[in-house]
Amino acid sequence: MADPPVRRIYLAATGMNRGKTTTSLGLLAALIGRGLATGFTKPVGQRYAIVDGIPADEDAILVRAVYGLSDSLSVMSPVHIPRGFTRAYIRGEVVEDLGARIRDAFAVVARGRDIVLVEGTGHAGVGAVVGLSNAEVARMLGARAVIVSEGGVGRPIDEIVLNRALFARHSVDVVGAIVNKVDVEAQPSLRAVLEAGLARHGIPLLGVLPYRPLLSNPTLSMLCEQLPGELLHPGPDLDRPIERIDIGAMQAGHLLDRLGPGSLLIVPGDREDLVQSLVTATLMGRAGGSQRPSPATPVGAETDAGAPARHPGVAGLVLTGEYAPPPRVVAAIRSADIFAYRVAEDTYRVASEVHDLLVKTHPEDHEKIALIQSLVAEHLDVGRILELATPAD
Repeated sequence: MADPPVRRIYLAATGMNRGKTTTSLGLLAALIGRGLATGFTKPVGQRYAIVDGIPADEDAILVRAVYGLSDSLSVMSPVHIPRGFTRAYIRGEVVEDLGARIRDAFAVVARGRDIVLVEGTGHAGVGAVVGLSNAEVARMLGARAVIVSEGGVGRPIDEIVLNRALFARHSVDVVGAIVNKVDVEAQPSLRAVLEAGLARHGIPLLGVLPYRPLLSNPTLSMLCEQLPGELLHPGPDLDRPIERIDIGAMQAGHLLDRLGPGSLLIVPGDREDLVQSLVTATLMGRAGGSQRPSPATPVGAETDAGAPARHPGVAGLVLTGEYAPPPRVVAAIRSADIFAYRVAEDTYRVASEVHDLLVKTHPEDHEKIALIQSLVAEHLDVGRILELATPAD
């Protein structure tokens, strides 16, 4: 089946969590806002869910829900890689022509559309083990590629050039790059540096997306969803971003000096002294004070100077290990309205898992989606991307 005449662009990345889905969400809004009949497909998915009995990539589910696209999930996400699939493929047990399934799905998505945004998976080589690397899929769909990387100077340029090499090996043109998570306030000249560095390799810079904590940091609700444990208290806002991680491995006074707004404190469940100091500082700080309590200050007391303690403004508390906090400690946490979550694993392992949390956008994240759309509209050269997309046949 021949592809219908439609413009298409393949959005790739230099690795996981670089901002490809963020860019897709914003770019789709910009294309639809220009009055273009716009389609979306993610040919190969690794993280998937079952919707109405159909396995589909999470990003395809998200895009369909946010923009109300009419295509079925089976064509927006034609191939997914479940556990054990790779081994079965290597053993020769997968006999279906997966490439044909992708091409047929694209033809359906492209029907009646002006442009189709194709979202890849990971870096250029992801999927090569089953014959469906990003470079191979872009070639079979006749799409030009744009590569998304993240902030820095040397690393994003190196990664973009490396990924471009594999696309070139499959005769796919990389027509530009986008650099995400850039602290443009702290480094106002970075865009010009990236533009000049990429130009040395013949790669246009199509935009720089500013770093925003709301987009880059996991929320407390994500922690609950992705880290098995027990919610002791939800706190005031489960959608609050976790801006930094602090481990309770020091004296209470030193710990309170370290904590700041957005901190997630990870501490063994039997460190009642640290938990009590945090609770006291929170309760007393809300009363408008500026001092911190001593480690022995009981909940609700004042400091020796008679002034309430500084409020650390933490995002929450994770209690780790085999020792559960006693009921009086849980009651104190609830009285201070601090998010608290208990995980049976040791502190180091929990800290690593929280650090590695996948930051995913959900259809209900209206504030986050609006921010994404605004950033892309302001900072990406959407007109240039349209010019560089594979022209209609």
